[in-house]
Amino acid sequence: MTLAYALRRLGMAVPTLLLVAIAVFALLRLVPGDPAQIMLGDAADPAQLQALRESMGLDLPWPVQFLRWLGAALRGDLGLSLANGQAVLPLILERFQVTAGIVLLAVALAALLAIPLGTLAAWKQNSALDLAVVGGATLLLSIPSFWLGLLMLLFFGLKLGWVPVVGYVGFSEDAAAALLYIALPVLTLALIETGVLTRMARAAAIDVLRLDYIAHARSKGLRESTVLRRHVLPNAFAPTLTLLGIVLGNLLGGIAVIETVFTLPGLGRLMVDGIYARDYPVVQGTMLFTATIYVLVNLLTDLLYPFFDPRVTAE
Repeated sequence: MTLAYALRRLGMAVPTLLLVAIAVFALLRLVPGDPAQIMLGDAADPAQLQALRESMGLDLPWPVQFLRWLGAALRGDLGLSLANGQAVLPLILERFQVTAGIVLLAVALAALLAIPLGTLAAWKQNSALDLAVVGGATLLLSIPSFWLGLLMLLFFGLKLGWVPVVGYVGFSEDAAAALLYIALPVLTLALIETGVLTRMARAAAIDVLRLDYIAHARSKGLRESTVLRRHVLPNAFAPTLTLLGIVLGNLLGGIAVIETVFTLPGLGRLMVDGIYARDYPVVQGTMLFTATIYVLVNLLTDLLYPFFDPRVTAE
């Protein structure tokens, strides 16, 4: 990876983050409702309401409000929650730890399952194994995550009693109990994402298997397992890496449905609760944090891509 390539990618991320901040700020301002009115209640005195609006800067023009908010956000100040008065950034970081632990484990498990399965299916294209893998991946793609999660809870939680069905325990409190509480969410997410990753890995491997150097490797008498391990897997991984980055960014941004099904105190659940409570600082801060994580994960994917496909920097 050349320095110019890395600097170019970093330079593209800065205006993207600025556009994200503008979009988040504008969307929250278009939502009906007055934060000051929500804080004081419907019976608030007009003078108190006006004083609070002035103290919060809501009486200023939108561009001035945006610059003040952006400056505070760059300093790590995302405001205070209207619901409980807590600082928004520490609240987001606390919830993000829950989401990140589940997502990272789920994506790692999905990649470990999908990449070998997709490669084997491509190697045995149009065989019974290929049809079985493609059929299984398509089935997983078709299942809604909340429905699969509910089935997991009913079978493993209520029927077999292997795992708890409600609540959450952090790893700092009890690591063994924490694993039991996140086992089903991780398994649910991993199965859902295995479907899309398997199809991508299979398509990428089929493209590589058709290239001339694969035929040359076989003509040298290399075993098929060696051809797959040394030549197919490394070269077919680059497109799958891009999809892995997209999946990881999406999930790290909040898995609200899964967190709701399994009653997990994660980032997605925080945003949903903030929307219901009209907690504008929490919603605005969570949206900005989510979008920033997505951009940074995709930036990291772009920076890693040349290690698997040197042609990227050459072009």
